[in-house]
Amino acid sequence: MAKTTKRATAASARRKASTPARRAARAAPAVPARGKLERVRMPAHAARHRGEGQAAEDSNAGRYVYCIIKSERPLSFGPLGIGSEPTDVHTVHFRDIAAVVSNTPMVVQDPTRDNVLAHQRVNETVMQQHTVIPMSFGTVFKTDDDIIELLRSAYDAFTDVLNKMQDKFEFGLKVLWDRDQIIREIEEDDEDIRRLKGEISSQKGSTYFARMQYGRLIDAALQARSERYVAEIFEALRDVSVASRSNKPIGDRMIMNAAFLVARSLEQAFDARVKGIGQRYDKLTFKYTGPWPPYNFVNIRLKLERAH
Repeated sequence: MAKTTKRATAASARRKASTPARRAARAAPAVPARGKLERVRMPAHAARHRGEGQAAEDSNAGRYVYCIIKSERPLSFGPLGIGSEPTDVHTVHFRDIAAVVSNTPMVVQDPTRDNVLAHQRVNETVMQQHTVIPMSFGTVFKTDDDIIELLRSAYDAFTDVLNKMQDKFEFGLKVLWDRDQIIREIEEDDEDIRRLKGEISSQKGSTYFARMQYGRLIDAALQARSERYVAEIFEALRDVSVASRSNKPIGDRMIMNAAFLVARSLEQAFDARVKGIGQRYDKLTFKYTGPWPPYNFVNIRLKLERAH
């Protein structure tokens, strides 16, 4: 049986969480895989997003923004925010949408483990009751008024993406294999490769050309097998997900690094399908995480322009 890693549990008891095979990624057409928000016109001093914007003018106080949600009433999520001591997380509103924020110094936040976990913790807490548009790490605004201007300027785009992401979560699936084990299987299955290996083992003289040919055949066979596995896994999960995205695999052992957008109503079916796939592919290791906010399916780019 393939190894399928268990997903970690959050305090709420919800689950937390190279190769040409990327061409096998296929997204269901129910909604666009990525919502885009661009060209938000606002004062150039309003935000610092890993280097964007200007220095604070009046003081060092700022607002760290974690995500955007739908809400007409003020909300507080408790002391979960980024910082050496967790700060209170609350909402800033425009009409029926809100930014989830906490107070922070007007500085560039370093992506340390504690800071990234705090950013992630807030988004995971908020998504238990709300559909979220996650902001990228390090988004800091000067004042509440600047945040309200962001919400006002991008209101239609935010609302459109929130509607498309309503009751949907992201799940991650990484698939790894033991390359040496797969090579041994290929050598057993392929007569030409088996013959070349025998020649290399038995010859006393130069085996340079035999080794070159053997290497080319092994690489081609590994590529073909990887593509086949990935295509089959994407296809098996197609009808229990809304959309999918293939990211670049990490390291030599990983053949698939994918994200799936899954409707709340299909979450159990998706879980069961992943478990079934893990049992079917006994030579592969599956690392399955989620649910997450739809990080891979929402692309937020704030292009700050100086207001005239």
